[in-house]
Order: sequence, then structure tokens, then C-alpha cells
Amino acid sequence: MQNRRTFIESLSFGSAGIFLSTGGILTSSLALANDSAGKSLSDFDSLSGNLLADWVDGMLAHQIDEPDNPIHDGALACPSCEHIHGRCWEAVYPFLRVAKTTGDEKYLAAAIKLFDWSKNVSGADGRWTNDLNPKSWHGTSIFGAIALAEAIQYHGDLLSEEQLATWKARLEHAASDYLWKKFKTLNFTNVNYGFTAVHGFDLLGRVLGEQKYLDRSSELASGVKEYFTEPNKLLFGEGKPYDVRSTRNLLPVDLGYNVEESLNGVTLYALHQKDEELLRLLQKSLEGHLQFMLPDGGWDNSWGTRQFKWTYWGSRTCDGCQPAFAMMAHRNPALGTAAVRSTDLLARCTANGLLHGGPHYVSHGVSPCIHHTFAHAKTLAFVQDHKKSLEHVDDATPLPREVAKGVKHFPEIAVSLAAKGPWRATVSAYDSIYRTKSEPEHILHATGGSLSVLYHEKVGLLLAGSMPKYLQVEPLNQQENPGGDFPLTPRIEIRKNGKWFTNLYDLTAKVTHEENEKQIRFHVQTTLTNLNYRALADEVSRFDLEYLFEENRTVITAQSTNGDTSKEQASLILPVLSPTGEAVKQVSETRIEISKPNGIVVIESTVPLTIQETKRGRVFNMVPGAEAVPIIAQLPRDSGMRATCTITVL
Repeated sequence: MQNRRTFIESLSFGSAGIFLSTGGILTSSLALANDSAGKSLSDFDSLSGNLLADWVDGMLAHQIDEPDNPIHDGALACPSCEHIHGRCWEAVYPFLRVAKTTGDEKYLAAAIKLFDWSKNVSGADGRWTNDLNPKSWHGTSIFGAIALAEAIQYHGDLLSEEQLATWKARLEHAASDYLWKKFKTLNFTNVNYGFTAVHGFDLLGRVLGEQKYLDRSSELASGVKEYFTEPNKLLFGEGKPYDVRSTRNLLPVDLGYNVEESLNGVTLYALHQKDEELLRLLQKSLEGHLQFMLPDGGWDNSWGTRQFKWTYWGSRTCDGCQPAFAMMAHRNPALGTAAVRSTDLLARCTANGLLHGGPHYVSHGVSPCIHHTFAHAKTLAFVQDHKKSLEHVDDATPLPREVAKGVKHFPEIAVSLAAKGPWRATVSAYDSIYRTKSEPEHILHATGGSLSVLYHEKVGLLLAGSMPKYLQVEPLNQQENPGGDFPLTPRIEIRKNGKWFTNLYDLTAKVTHEENEKQIRFHVQTTLTNLNYRALADEVSRFDLEYLFEENRTVITAQSTNGDTSKEQASLILPVLSPTGEAVKQVSETRIEISKPNGIVVIESTVPLTIQETKRGRVFNMVPGAEAVPIIAQLPRDSGMRATCTITVL
């Protein structure tokens, strides 16, 4: 103990000035984010280091101290969930990283306490379970093994000889008795596990000095190239089964899991092994996924198969995009820009030391799940441990979506990205269904030819697709939706006898587009169906949607293809994203204005507009963690069942 304390004390002198004092860390990353939004962030080391320190202090404040209750003592309490997240012990890695940087022994003590608590989620065969229930999911053991291996590899010198031996023995138990027997193929389950295992076994081989793990890593890596779509090299496999094809013959792809988890693992393996052929493939894949990053660092996963875990910055229980994108920035500087912008967005979504699951959690009074913080803290610890390799990372190179013009279509997912002047938009007809045990046939992401994202460079995100019906597919990994369920995806809908019919469930929508120098126009032919994909009646369920993008406006038109013969009332719903505090003014029955910090958003319509009344004044959806003003335009029966809404920014 004395040797370790002496070592810690010596570290504190060498690292003085690297971080703010612990008393100022809680606000440092927030201030940095507010000051740097929209500016060049060349000091990636400072940004990631201060944010990591903020998060570690936030987690430390939630570490449970109940010596008489071993099931709780040492774990991280979650502000939003009534249960303890079994993977919280993985924070041993970021705690040790900050312990070494600051020289403060309280972080070392917290890490040791977390490791000791992990016995509560340890199985006899070496697994770690996702939750306290010993029968809960255990594939996440690969992530725990990586966190423990990195803690040992980079900061094992902070531990006493006895502690280090104990930690290594536990890692060997997980590797030899569980991972070695379970992770034999890339399709063990969803692809994020197999791809992460490529890196995991490579790391285990180095930390434990076992050749068989290096061989297993190489064996898994040999099949990686079979998991990419054409022509954009998007990683598929986030489905059940991993290679299931939809009615449109499309494979299951999820952006959030790909960029924040799967691509990290295989990229780190390829970099360590200097596998140039694999690195070329991965560079193309990273560049393909990068097309979906919005200018402010948000990941546009409005369409992904596992969108139920989409937050604007990524995916709820994943680790973050920083390792792969930052480590590959030497091959394409725009990848480094993505790492910086993403980190800056994470900082802007952080309050009181914890990462919140979306940009409007604080304004809506929603408590954060601590899972976001302990998962993403691991990637920033990794960044800090590799800072010498990342000195060139900055955001000087624009993102593809910043400089895009026209339409970029992704045929492998039936999604199109549009760029006209300051507008960025996403139109989705992706029909891949992520089947669940509870409700196996429900679509879980934006589809039906929906305008799943609308972004303006001056005021940011204006429209964002959510799940049609919010489902807690993973109840212990998803928070409840506060205040009821109001989908954020723009849509046409008919409500009759308590049933809901909308284009959001239409898996057969036809989408076409045309463009010229002045405008981009999308045309969508859709049928309104219920959640069982059944139409109300052919004569009332067929509609056309049109999205027109010009330099100064976006125009959304909805029209029945049956003229004015319908007896049902159809509505065009536009939930315009806006946090509580922004002024909303109904100027006239056909004009609404929303005042944002950098401009005024104007919504004008050919028919009267109403704002659905709510107790909170805004609706909120966990996907992607945003508030919205629910604007409704009813399609009048006496004018061909047609309504046109125009959005401009002043």
C-alpha cells in the first residue's frame, strides 16, 4: 500500500495543471461546450480530457457507500432507473485513467471498489451478466473483458501486486472459461459482439500472453469482409438473424451500433496488426457511415434497425465513435473531424457530471441514465491513453454533409440524404424489422417514405424521426418515455375508433426524387396502415407526400389520392423540435413562429394550424431525446384533402 501511495503522490506533481482542480471539473466541460459550439476545436486532447474528468467526478458522486449491503456497496446508482446496471463496473478503466492523470487516490479507491462489486454479476463460468439477475444476458462479457484488459494494460501499475494478480486472474477466467467457448464465430449474435471480439481476443492475447487468443482474433478477422453492403460498405448484422433480408431484400443495418461499437473493435485490430487490406476496407466503411453525421456532430440514426436506442449523439449502451474515427484520421482528416464534433456534442449533452440521453433532457426535466456515462467514459479514457497518436486530430476538414449538394441515395437501406443550400434532410423507406420477443412484428424505426431528419445550418435539428410507438425492447437499458408517447416523425395519420393509421407503418411506400439547380423534390406514394400493417380501407388510405427543398425553404405537402371522397379526417403532423424556453407564437391561424437562439423558424400552411395542448407545453420522446412543438394541419375534405406546410428560417 505504501509503495502505491508513494507512486500516486509522485504522479500528482508530474500532472499538475493538466486538468482543472476537482472542484471546477463539474462545470469545465459544460463551459467548454458552450464556448466552442460552432467553432474550430483543434485541441481534441483538452476537450476529451476535461469531459472525461467531468464524467468520472459525476460517476464518483453516484458510487454507493453501503458497507453492510454488499449487493449495492461500490456500484454506481442510476438517477433514472430503479435498478443497478450490471455493467457499471466497467468504469474501472476511466477511473484508473483519471487516477493516474490527477494523482488523486480517491479515483483509485473507487476503481478498486467497483471491481470488488463486480462479483455480484460474475458467473461460475467466467461470465459477467448484464444485470444482477444471474440469468440475464451475458454476451456483454466481451465488453467487460476489454475494459478490464485496458485497465490492466495501461494502468495496472497503480495496483498493488496482490490486486493486479487478482484482476488478471479474473480476466483469465472470463477469457478461458467463457469467451473462448462462446465467441467462436462473428455471428455469435448481433454483429457488434463478433466484431468487438476481434479486438477483444487480440487484446487478451497481449495482456495475458496467450497465443491462442491472438489466433482466435485472426480467425474471426478473416471473415470480416463478408459483412459490408454494396455500394457504400455499410456494416450489416444488427438483426435477428444477422443476415435476414426484408421484403425489399435489404439487410439489417444500424448506424448507432456500427459507429459506436462494431467498427471500433475491428479497426483497432487492423491498426495493431497493420493489416493494410482490411484497413482500406474499413476506411471505405467509416467514410460510408460518416455520410450520416450532421454538421453539429449528431449521428442520424433515424432509420436504423435498432433505432429504439438512438440518442442524437449515438446509441444508449454503446461506447462512442472516438476510437475508430480518431485513430483513422491520418488516412482521412474528416474522420478526425467526426471524433471532435461527436465529443463536443457529448459535452453539450452533459450536465452535473453525467451524459444525458439527448439534447433536451435538461429542458424537459428528465433524469439521465448513468449507463450512457460509464460506457462512453471508456472511449475517452482510450483517447487519453493514445493521445500521442492523435495530435493531428482536429475539425479543420469539413464533414461530408456540410459540403454536400443534391441527393445521395443509399440503395442498400432505401434511404436518401438531401442537401440544398442550408438544408439537410433524410427520407427513409427502409423496411428491415428488428424482431423482438415481446412484439416481434412492429417496425421500430422511421420508414414509410418519412422525412426522418430535417436540419438547417443556422438553427440546427428541426425534425427527427422516432419510433412510431415507443417500445422498451430492452427494458433495463431503456428509460420510460415521460408524459405519454407522441412520435416525433412527421407523418400523415387518421385516427378512428381508437385505432391509428399512418404512413409510419407502411413498408411498401414508393419514393422517387428529381433535382435541378433550383430545387430537390421527393415524391412518396404511401398507404396508411395500423401497427399490424393493415389499411383502414383502400379508398381512404392512399396518400401522396411531397418534400420540396429550395435554397430558402422546405415545403411539405400531403394529399389524398382519392380526392375529397373520404369520410375520415386525415392530418399532417409536424413535431418541430424545440426545447422548453424557446418562444412559440401563433401569428395567425396559418402561421406559427418559433424563436431560436440563431433564428426564427416559421411554419406556414395552406390550412389552419393547431398546436396540440400538453401539460408540459412540449412533447418529449426518448428517441432521440428531444422535445418538440406538436403542430397539426388537418387536411380539409372540401379541397381535395390537401395541405401544404412551408418551413423557412429568418
